Amino acid sequence: MKFVSWNVNGLRACLGKGFEEFFKASEADVFCIQETKMQEGQAAFEPDGYRQYWNSAQKKGYSGTAVFCRNQPLNVFYDIGPEEHAGEGRVITLEYGDFYLANVYTPNAQKDLARLDYRMLWERDFRRYLKRLDEKKPVIVCGDLNVAHTEIDLKNAKSNRGSAGFSDEERAEFSSLLAAGFTDSFRHLYPDKTGAYTWWSYMYNARANNAGWRIDYFLVSDRIAPAVKDSVIYSEVEGSDHCPVGLEIF
Repeated sequence: MKFVSWNVNGLRACLGKGFEEFFKASEADVFCIQETKMQEGQAAFEPDGYRQYWNSAQKKGYSGTAVFCRNQPLNVFYDIGPEEHAGEGRVITLEYGDFYLANVYTPNAQKDLARLDYRMLWERDFRRYLKRLDEKKPVIVCGDLNVAHTEIDLKNAKSNRGSAGFSDEERAEFSSLLAAGFTDSFRHLYPDKTGAYTWWSYMYNARANNAGWRIDYFLVSDRIAPAVKDSVIYSEVEGSDHCPVGLEIF
């Protein structure tokens, strides 16, 4: 199966920047997006052969996730349980016969780590949620996890140490998630690859200079990691400050 994930930073804007062309060319079985910044039905996008599921934020123009899939899932779940995480449209989980797929847009810790306490609560609750799923069947996790795990995962590690997305706390929580039974599919296949980024600031010609961060992931339950055929970063695809990432498995 082929999966694609993309933080589109506003689907309506991205539709005018090549989203539909990439969607068709990708031929994904499941296509997940984050930061839709819209409610279902606000964009003219109805791809043939795909079912669609939306989890939009209560606040208009903010956050939001969506999934487009060829095959009908057994079940679809929204959010991760605790009430304090509801309302921002951050997670959609699809259940299939052999696996779960969780599409996530992780909360940003924000400037000066203003939302770090909430981010830590989210990390612990999201990890518990994934572990409960993993007890039943393997899990594929995709989306914008808003953290560069190690120094190889961003261009300027030293100057960004302690910043949102590269704080010691966020990196430690990502390590804890992996230790709970999950594999970073890209590093599983390409442990030493440098210059592999998925997000670039709009400032300072960051994308042209490839001064980026790898914060978009496909994680898989450890027991299905050997089935990963490829984990792809489509760095040439524009239309957002993030680029799409992909997974081929099974």
